[in-house]
Amino acid sequence: MAEITAAMVRDLREKTGAGMMDCKKALGENGGDIEAAIDWLRKKGLSSAAKKSGRVAAEGLVGVASADKAAAMVEVNAETDFVARNELFQAFVEQAAKIALETGDDIEALRAAPFLGAGHSVGEELTRLIATIGENMSIRRAKRLQVPQGVVATYVHNATRPGLGKIGVLVAVEGASELDALETLGRQVGMHVAAARPEALDTSAVDPAALEREKAVLREQAAGSGKPENIIEKMVEGRIRKYYEEVVLLEQVWVHDGESRVKAVAQKAGVKLTGFARFQLGEGIDKPQGADFASEVAAAAGTQQTPPPGG
Repeated sequence: MAEITAAMVRDLREKTGAGMMDCKKALGENGGDIEAAIDWLRKKGLSSAAKKSGRVAAEGLVGVASADKAAAMVEVNAETDFVARNELFQAFVEQAAKIALETGDDIEALRAAPFLGAGHSVGEELTRLIATIGENMSIRRAKRLQVPQGVVATYVHNATRPGLGKIGVLVAVEGASELDALETLGRQVGMHVAAARPEALDTSAVDPAALEREKAVLREQAAGSGKPENIIEKMVEGRIRKYYEEVVLLEQVWVHDGESRVKAVAQKAGVKLTGFARFQLGEGIDKPQGADFASEVAAAAGTQQTPPPGG
């Protein structure tokens, strides 16, 4: 029997997009013959993932999972919203979030981790799912938060099913209160984060480059007033405070009452908010304009879609 080397497996993976274990098995079944192994994978439906890898995947699901004093969140993308309703896809996102509790923020570590009960990695399971469902998919990002004492609460806006949806939030709440009380407050903060979209936890965490850009814009605006330099600086300082109220979680107005500051709510509850994360499905992904997946299929088949009635 021909020796199957790591280089051969890597070469086959690059040609087909199939998982490592599938490539190794294909080479073994075909005596190390690369071309025969490619055909074997194609017959098994495992080489189709590579053909789909160039298509934009901006739909999908955000999934969250919780553990003692920790929680994790992942975003897994697909091409169409239809796939987000697929039970196989939903189960994959759920398991990926649970595995992220161990692997943390590192996507490559998550992809390389064993997929529970499958005998292969998360990345290889995703490749199988791509071949089964027929759409490009990707694990875009992951986040894990942990606290020494307290909870990391989770919130999913408009959940498809428990722990899965289009917007997910993690909130780290430290304190000695009963866990139920911490969870309740953490969920309320999660709802606030989902709605208010803060960019930083506190003023010290604001991106310095973003802050300098804001100051430069404000100085230029204030300079048009014709006021003295010292007055202009005070005007900028006042507007920066307003800027903090817009982008800093602890400085924002609590959405649940419309008047308190988030930091005051936390102080009153005797807890400390030490971190948060917010994932909104597809944010920042450039989606192609004027085309959809159905149109792409029609074009590939050499047919033209019939416009809907009244279209």
